[in-house]
Amino acid sequence: MHGVVVAVSRSAAHTFSKEMLDQIRLLAGLGVEGDAHLGATVQHRSRVAPDPSQPNLRQVHLIHAELHDELQAAGFAVTPGDMGENITTRGIDLLGLPVGTLLHLGSGAVVEVTGLRNPCVQLDRFLPGLMAAVLDRDEQGNLIRKAGVMGIVRVGGEIQPGTPVQVELPSAPHRQLEPV
Repeated sequence: MHGVVVAVSRSAAHTFSKEMLDQIRLLAGLGVEGDAHLGATVQHRSRVAPDPSQPNLRQVHLIHAELHDELQAAGFAVTPGDMGENITTRGIDLLGLPVGTLLHLGSGAVVEVTGLRNPCVQLDRFLPGLMAAVLDRDEQGNLIRKAGVMGIVRVGGEIQPGTPVQVELPSAPHRQLEPV
């Protein structure tokens, strides 16, 4: 499976949306240089309170541009970075990847997929109705979270729009993504 990075974003503050940039730098074991969520241990405020020593499984947030297309068609004015993602991709079924998938970004950087982003009420504060728009149900009635995936940086590097993405699946059996 191949894809491409269409946008990169970061925010030094704990803001909901992140500023689109020409380039970001991924730091191994930490995340996106200059981003508020950078760190080996949890940085998301809701996760720091119960146990600040937990490993940071949410160093990098990725969203597929196809979700933006879907949301725009439904009347939501969203662009890359608006929902807090660091990397926006196109051409990869991020939600269908198993835990442990390695995303090779360009010639060196590697992000390991750790789980799903769990949508929260901040989406509705940004645009009313957005949270419901990023949730769905499958044929069995199971909840589908479409707000992207989270990952950790295994190998650092610089990422920019146009960077190719190569998917490396982990050894079977595969574990389905769950919220992290």
